[in-house]
Amino acid sequence: MKQSAADIMTTNLVVLHPGDSVQRIAAALAEHQISAAPVVDAAGHLLGMVSEEDLMRPLGTQEATRRAWWLEMLAEGEALAPQFTNYLKHQSRTAADLMTREVISVTPETPVSDIVDLLARHKIKRVPVLKDGKLVGIVSRADIIRAMARDE
Repeated sequence: MKQSAADIMTTNLVVLHPGDSVQRIAAALAEHQISAAPVVDAAGHLLGMVSEEDLMRPLGTQEATRRAWWLEMLAEGEALAPQFTNYLKHQSRTAADLMTREVISVTPETPVSDIVDLLARHKIKRVPVLKDGKLVGIVSRADIIRAMARDE
């Protein structure tokens, strides 16, 4: 496969903005049936990525156990625990709070073979494609598989 990122990247992108709420992020991922989306500034510069995992992390099993304890404590009329108030604030978090900031990216000219190596080495599912610092596309594992299917 002698193709580059530009040949196979998805360009019709769902993007998020730093101030987007948890609800907005979840709705965008669900509506478009994607597991992550880039966070960009007004000029289209990549700031980070937010994934389903980023959204779900605060709701894990340990958190559920702590919530039950906090709720029991509240029922007894005690003062709010700082951890409980932090949990309540989860819904007010934004993309800027949740996003992964150190994002591995490629350029439109990056060979697909190099992208495959990056995905495997870093155990990631997609890479943003940047041109002059601006987001122009994303190459996901699905894009690579589609390109392989077309090559036959």
